[in-house]
Amino acid sequence: LFPESITTEQQSLVLVKRLLAISMSCITYMRGLFPESSYGTRYLDDLCLKILREDKNCLGSLQIVKWIQGCFDALEKQYVSLGFYALSSNPTVTEMYQFKFKYKKKVPQMDISSNRWEFVAGPCSKDVKQASRLLLRTLYLLMQDLGPLPNDITLSMKLLYYNDVTPKDYQPPGFKEDGSPGDLLFAGDPINLRVGSVSTNFHLMKVRVTTEKKRVRKTDSNLIQKNGPTEISYQGLDCEEEEEEESTKISLLNLAFSQEEAVGPEKKRKVSEPEKLPLTSRK
Repeated sequence: LFPESITTEQQSLVLVKRLLAISMSCITYMRGLFPESSYGTRYLDDLCLKILREDKNCLGSLQIVKWIQGCFDALEKQYVSLGFYALSSNPTVTEMYQFKFKYKKKVPQMDISSNRWEFVAGPCSKDVKQASRLLLRTLYLLMQDLGPLPNDITLSMKLLYYNDVTPKDYQPPGFKEDGSPGDLLFAGDPINLRVGSVSTNFHLMKVRVTTEKKRVRKTDSNLIQKNGPTEISYQGLDCEEEEEEESTKISLLNLAFSQEEAVGPEKKRKVSEPEKLPLTSRK
């Protein structure tokens, strides 16, 4: 399921792609978005994984696979910084799944004992695989604790990029520019849940879930981040955890700032999206 060895950038990229695809499959399966026929079965130790596949009898599954492939293109080029999937019941967001990506460049570090610059070994393949298993297991457990979705649900996806390296005219296959990204509005008090992260010598991937507090039946308190505002800007989605902790000192009203107030028009984050997917035939 994962590369036996994760020592090269290509092997690391394969791992991140598979983690993204498996995570999205887990979300769509556990939330009952598509029929059983749209999934294959794989095993990771004792964990049974349902993997989304191209089901010609389910247009929704075909569309999601295309979305994931578009994200793969942005990952290969090291452009995408954040991908998020929102389940919405107009006009509010019910659940949001965030996948944050970072790309590392190996640089030599000082070895104090020898007073020489050397490349320091990063996480070993065994540790990376263990972190991957833990992330997927946590995601599966969390999905079981979320309340049922509304009947009129729409799935949307957006990609945010690293502006300093991404060409202005770049769009992944199947995506288009989101020229006027609005804020994400939750009906109740949103709660952030840290699912986990996987780090290699070349990539870092973090997964987080945001939903209304009342929709979480029970969960490990270690996963919970402090509550934020009911309105979340796109800029707020891409901040570091240290920045998130610092932001709790600011009033909730100030947190719900617009893109223009956050970074100014010349530095507005590039955002792209595919067509939204109304889910009218859920299982």
